[in-house]
Amino acid sequence: MSLAITIELGDADLQHFIDAMQRSQQEAKNLSAQQVTDAAARLLADGHANKLPQFIAERLQKLDSMIAMVHDEGFAMPDEDRQRVLACLTYFANPQDIIPDSVPVLGFLDDAIMIELCVKELQHEIEAYEDFVAYRKQEAAAHGVDPASLKTQRVEWAEARRLELIDRMRKRRGQSYQSSGGWRPVLFSFRG
Repeated sequence: MSLAITIELGDADLQHFIDAMQRSQQEAKNLSAQQVTDAAARLLADGHANKLPQFIAERLQKLDSMIAMVHDEGFAMPDEDRQRVLACLTYFANPQDIIPDSVPVLGFLDDAIMIELCVKELQHEIEAYEDFVAYRKQEAAAHGVDPASLKTQRVEWAEARRLELIDRMRKRRGQSYQSSGGWRPVLFSFRG
Protein backbone atom coordinates (compact mmCIF):
# COMPACT_ATOMS: atom_id res chain seq x y z
CA MET A 1 0.00 0.00 0.00
CA SER A 2 1.25 3.46 -0.83
CA LEU A 3 -0.04 6.82 0.25
CA ALA A 4 0.06 9.99 -1.84
CA ILE A 5 0.31 13.26 0.04
CA THR A 6 0.38 16.71 -1.50
CA ILE A 7 2.06 19.44 0.50
CA GLU A 8 1.60 23.10 -0.33
CA LEU A 9 3.89 25.47 1.51
CA GLY A 10 2.80 29.08 1.78
CA ASP A 11 5.00 32.11 2.30
CA ALA A 12 4.98 31.73 6.09
CA ASP A 13 5.97 28.06 5.76
CA LEU A 14 8.75 28.86 3.31
CA GLN A 15 10.01 31.57 5.65
CA HIS A 16 11.08 28.79 8.06
CA PHE A 17 13.31 27.41 5.32
CA ILE A 18 14.68 30.82 4.38
CA ASP A 19 15.46 31.51 8.04
CA ALA A 20 17.14 28.11 8.36
CA MET A 21 19.18 28.82 5.23
CA GLN A 22 20.26 32.20 6.59
CA ARG A 23 21.29 30.61 9.91
CA SER A 24 23.23 27.96 8.00
CA GLN A 25 24.97 30.59 5.91
CA GLN A 26 25.96 32.49 9.04
CA GLU A 27 27.35 29.31 10.60
CA ALA A 28 29.10 28.33 7.35
CA LYS A 29 30.77 31.69 6.73
CA ASN A 30 34.16 30.32 7.80
CA LEU A 31 33.87 27.12 5.76
CA SER A 32 35.69 26.69 2.48
CA ALA A 33 33.89 25.83 -0.73
CA GLN A 34 35.35 22.32 -0.42
CA GLN A 35 33.93 21.89 3.09
CA VAL A 36 30.48 23.03 1.94
CA THR A 37 30.42 20.68 -1.05
CA ASP A 38 31.86 17.81 1.01
CA ALA A 39 28.96 18.20 3.45
CA ALA A 40 26.44 18.17 0.60
CA ALA A 41 28.15 15.09 -0.83
CA ARG A 42 27.88 13.37 2.57
CA LEU A 43 24.15 14.09 2.61
CA LEU A 44 23.90 12.50 -0.82
CA ALA A 45 25.86 9.44 0.36
CA ASP A 46 23.70 9.18 3.51
CA GLY A 47 20.62 9.31 1.32
CA HIS A 48 21.93 6.47 -0.83
CA ALA A 49 22.61 4.43 2.32
CA ASN A 50 18.98 4.76 3.47
CA LYS A 51 15.76 3.56 1.93
CA LEU A 52 14.09 6.87 1.13
CA PRO A 53 10.71 7.72 -0.30
CA GLN A 54 10.95 8.28 -4.07
CA PHE A 55 10.06 11.98 -3.73
CA ILE A 56 13.06 12.54 -1.48
CA ALA A 57 15.45 10.33 -3.47
CA GLU A 58 14.66 12.23 -6.67
CA ARG A 59 15.43 15.56 -5.03
CA LEU A 60 18.68 14.36 -3.50
CA GLN A 61 19.90 13.46 -6.99
CA LYS A 62 19.63 17.12 -7.96
CA LEU A 63 22.45 17.87 -5.53
CA ASP A 64 24.88 16.13 -7.89
CA SER A 65 24.74 18.89 -10.50
CA MET A 66 25.05 21.63 -7.90
CA ILE A 67 28.09 20.00 -6.31
CA ALA A 68 29.71 19.17 -9.65
CA MET A 69 29.35 22.64 -11.15
CA VAL A 70 31.22 24.20 -8.23
CA HIS A 71 34.33 22.08 -8.84
CA ASP A 72 34.19 21.47 -12.59
CA GLU A 73 37.26 23.34 -13.86
CA GLY A 74 36.23 22.63 -17.43
CA PHE A 75 33.07 24.68 -16.85
CA ALA A 76 34.98 27.26 -14.81
CA MET A 77 31.92 28.95 -13.38
CA PRO A 78 32.67 32.62 -12.67
CA ASP A 79 33.13 33.35 -8.97
CA GLU A 80 29.95 35.43 -8.56
CA ASP A 81 27.85 32.60 -9.98
CA ARG A 82 29.81 29.97 -8.06
CA GLN A 83 29.02 31.85 -4.84
CA ARG A 84 25.29 31.62 -5.64
CA VAL A 85 25.58 27.84 -5.90
CA LEU A 86 27.63 27.60 -2.70
CA ALA A 87 25.04 29.74 -0.92
CA CYS A 88 22.42 27.15 -1.74
CA LEU A 89 24.62 24.29 -0.58
CA THR A 90 25.38 25.77 2.87
CA TYR A 91 22.17 24.37 4.37
CA PHE A 92 23.54 20.87 3.82
CA ALA A 93 26.74 21.74 5.72
CA ASN A 94 24.74 22.33 8.90
CA PRO A 95 24.00 19.16 10.88
CA GLN A 96 21.23 21.01 12.75
CA ASP A 97 18.69 21.05 9.95
CA ILE A 98 14.93 21.46 10.39
CA ILE A 99 14.20 17.72 10.59
CA PRO A 100 17.09 15.56 11.85
CA ASP A 101 18.15 13.13 9.12
CA SER A 102 17.98 10.27 11.63
CA VAL A 103 14.16 10.48 11.76
CA PRO A 104 12.85 7.47 9.78
CA VAL A 105 11.05 8.23 6.49
CA LEU A 106 10.83 12.00 7.06
CA GLY A 107 14.42 12.82 8.08
CA PHE A 108 15.38 13.99 4.62
CA LEU A 109 12.10 15.78 3.86
CA ASP A 110 13.45 19.20 4.84
CA ASP A 111 16.51 18.55 2.68
CA ALA A 112 14.27 17.67 -0.28
CA ILE A 113 12.27 20.86 0.20
CA MET A 114 15.45 22.93 0.47
CA ILE A 115 16.79 21.28 -2.68
CA GLU A 116 13.59 22.28 -4.49
CA LEU A 117 14.08 25.87 -3.33
CA CYS A 118 17.71 25.76 -4.48
CA VAL A 119 16.79 24.26 -7.86
CA LYS A 120 14.27 27.04 -8.36
CA GLU A 121 16.84 29.66 -7.35
CA LEU A 122 19.55 28.10 -9.56
CA GLN A 123 17.40 27.01 -12.49
CA HIS A 124 19.46 28.87 -15.08
CA GLU A 125 22.81 27.80 -13.61
CA ILE A 126 21.75 24.15 -13.55
CA GLU A 127 20.42 24.28 -17.12
CA ALA A 128 23.62 25.92 -18.38
CA TYR A 129 25.81 23.39 -16.59
CA GLU A 130 23.83 20.38 -17.75
CA ASP A 131 23.86 21.70 -21.33
CA PHE A 132 27.63 22.18 -21.08
CA VAL A 133 28.17 18.67 -19.71
CA ALA A 134 26.07 17.17 -22.53
CA TYR A 135 27.98 19.22 -25.14
CA ARG A 136 31.35 18.30 -23.63
CA LYS A 137 30.43 14.60 -23.60
CA GLN A 138 29.32 14.70 -27.24
CA GLU A 139 32.36 16.64 -28.40
CA ALA A 140 34.76 14.56 -26.31
CA ALA A 141 33.48 11.45 -28.08
CA ALA A 142 34.01 13.17 -31.43
CA HIS A 143 37.57 14.11 -30.39
CA GLY A 144 38.29 10.67 -28.92
CA VAL A 145 38.75 12.04 -25.40
CA ASP A 146 37.43 10.70 -22.10
CA PRO A 147 34.89 13.31 -20.90
CA ALA A 148 35.75 12.60 -17.25
CA SER A 149 39.28 13.88 -17.84
CA LEU A 150 37.88 17.23 -18.96
CA LYS A 151 36.41 18.11 -15.55
CA THR A 152 39.87 19.18 -14.40
CA GLN A 153 40.81 21.30 -17.40
CA ARG A 154 39.43 23.71 -19.92
CA VAL A 155 39.80 22.86 -23.59
CA GLU A 156 39.75 25.26 -26.50
CA TRP A 157 37.01 23.49 -28.43
CA ALA A 158 34.61 23.80 -25.47
CA GLU A 159 35.48 27.37 -24.48
CA ALA A 160 33.14 29.16 -26.90
CA ARG A 161 30.22 26.97 -25.82
CA ARG A 162 31.08 27.50 -22.14
CA LEU A 163 31.07 31.29 -22.54
CA GLU A 164 27.85 31.17 -24.56
CA LEU A 165 26.09 29.14 -21.85
CA ILE A 166 27.30 31.39 -19.03
CA ASP A 167 26.08 34.43 -20.96
CA ARG A 168 22.73 32.71 -21.58
CA MET A 169 22.47 31.81 -17.90
CA ARG A 170 22.98 35.41 -16.81
CA LYS A 171 20.58 36.80 -19.41
CA ARG A 172 17.85 34.36 -18.42
CA ARG A 173 18.36 35.11 -14.76
CA GLY A 174 18.08 38.84 -15.52
CA GLN A 175 14.96 38.27 -17.62
CA SER A 176 13.29 36.29 -14.85
CA TYR A 177 14.03 39.13 -12.43
CA GLN A 178 12.48 41.60 -14.88
CA SER A 179 9.41 39.45 -15.49
CA SER A 180 8.77 39.37 -11.74
CA GLY A 181 8.56 43.15 -11.53
CA GLY A 182 12.19 44.18 -11.93
CA TRP A 183 13.34 43.13 -8.49
CA ARG A 184 13.48 39.80 -6.78
CA PRO A 185 15.11 39.19 -3.43
CA VAL A 186 18.04 36.82 -3.45
CA LEU A 187 17.08 34.08 -1.04
CA PHE A 188 20.57 32.83 -0.48
CA SER A 189 23.97 34.51 -0.31
CA PHE A 190 27.38 33.09 0.55
CA ARG A 191 30.73 34.70 1.08
CA GLY A 192 33.35 32.02 1.51
